[in-house]
Amino acid sequence: MHQEGQLSAGSLVRRWFRMLLGLTIGSVTGMAGLAAAAVDVGVVRLTEYELGRIARFDQAVHTNPLTRRGCRRYLAVRWLVGALGAGVIYMLAFWYVVAVSMVTAWLSGGDWGFIEEDDRVSLGLILLVTVPGVLVIFVTTVGVAGVAVLERWLATALLGTSQQTLLRQRVAELTSTRAEVIEAIDDERRRIERDLHDGVQQRLVALGMLIGRAKRAKSEGHLHALLQQAHDTAGEAIDELREVATRVYPAVLDDSGLARALEALAERASVRVDIRNELTESPGKALEAVIYFVASEAVTNAAKHADPSVVEISVWSSRSEVAVRVQDDGVGGADPTGSGLSGLDRRVKAVDGALDVLSPAGGPTVISARLPCA
Repeated sequence: MHQEGQLSAGSLVRRWFRMLLGLTIGSVTGMAGLAAAAVDVGVVRLTEYELGRIARFDQAVHTNPLTRRGCRRYLAVRWLVGALGAGVIYMLAFWYVVAVSMVTAWLSGGDWGFIEEDDRVSLGLILLVTVPGVLVIFVTTVGVAGVAVLERWLATALLGTSQQTLLRQRVAELTSTRAEVIEAIDDERRRIERDLHDGVQQRLVALGMLIGRAKRAKSEGHLHALLQQAHDTAGEAIDELREVATRVYPAVLDDSGLARALEALAERASVRVDIRNELTESPGKALEAVIYFVASEAVTNAAKHADPSVVEISVWSSRSEVAVRVQDDGVGGADPTGSGLSGLDRRVKAVDGALDVLSPAGGPTVISARLPCA
């Protein structure tokens, strides 16, 4: 517990120094922003710089799309915050200089420079100014954080969206996503039912008929031929049932992980599939399943409709997200509103991801998904 407290205190100190550096830069750019707002030149670019500075030295601000008018109004007001930050930084530096120079003069027995030459800094004088000095330094130290909060508030008020509005938007998104997930589950159930009814069930009916004919066979040669057909039909039914089960959820994904599941997908595909998997660790079972189904649906669509010579699957990760991209060199023209791709879109949105489909006529088709990860 003591070590955690030390780490937390160190983090706070580092954050305070980052805010101090950010305010120092902001106090300089504040006047530049006022000048830009006065002549209405470069206001959008300078506002983007200010927002980037706030995000780098403090924390990001959620903003609406920037407009020239909004940026000009923001810069016309932000210089006041910059001036306030400059004042706080000046007071903080001034009192630190005063304190250090007083203690140095007292220890060396020399003149301080702020009192008459024949006087010397005494311990009593230091004690006299200690209490107000500590209070001023404390207030200005806290003032650095206060100005940083004021700067974030100003950017949000003039350019961005309030926290309450963001929360309402988030609730609306989650409500919509939940409805889409329920719809996707229903669509998946109907597709499984169709696959079982039109595929496996028909194979089993044919198998039963073959066995019935074999029971009535009059010659041994006819019996062997019917039994061979029944054996082949049973194998086809097993393969089709295994395919349906794989489309529901591939067991290899749990048993061997995403890399092996993608390799198995490439082995089963009727087209050539190249895989470039740059993941060094698992992003979690939920994201692995989404990545797999994006790749599986994209490969299936390409093989059915695009007539490609090769399909490329790429998976990589950054600091905050995992991305998967499937590209084929087929004829293009994939419809993002089709049942397969729209179902993928709902599946990706269920984990707060985003799916993009680019498929111009003549190709190539690129299906990519970005999935946030912890």
